[in-house]
Amino acid sequence: MGVSFKHSAGFGKRMEYYLVGKMLMEDLDVYMPLVDDHGVDCVIKRDNGTFIEVQIKARSNEVADGDAALFAAIVHELRENFYFVFYSERLDTMWIMSSEEFLAECVTNKTGKNKGKRSIWFNGNRKDPQDGIKKEYCKSKFEKYVATDFSRFH
Repeated sequence: MGVSFKHSAGFGKRMEYYLVGKMLMEDLDVYMPLVDDHGVDCVIKRDNGTFIEVQIKARSNEVADGDAALFAAIVHELRENFYFVFYSERLDTMWIMSSEEFLAECVTNKTGKNKGKRSIWFNGNRKDPQDGIKKEYCKSKFEKYVATDFSRFH
C-alpha cells in the first residue's frame, strides 16, 4: 500500500506548522502570511526590530533511498533578509541558510524543463563498513548549516 495523496499533499504544510511551532517555543515573534505568493512561509520579527522572511522546505521519510535531503527545482534569486529552513524527516536534521549562502552552495540547472531552477543535496549515501548497510548522512561541507534550534534568527 503506497502513501496516500492526502498524506503526501499535506506533508509540507504539516512540517511548516511543526517548525513554526518550534520557533514559537523558542520565543520568536513569528507571523504567517495567508497566501504564499512570494515563497515566504513565515516572517520573523527579530529582537532588534528588523524582519526576516523564511521559506521552509521539508523532505519526508517516504522519499527514495539516497534522497533524504535533496531539495530540487527551487526558484530563487538573491533576497536580503531571506532565509531557508531545510528539514529532512528521515535524517531528523535541519539546515538554516541565508539567501546568499544558498546561492553560493546550490546547483543551477543549465538545461531541461527545470532550466534556471536551483537544487541542493545535503546528504550522501554510503555503505557502513561494519554492517554493509547503506546509510544516508549529512555531507561534511553542509555541517556548518546544521541547526538544532533557531538561535540564528534572534
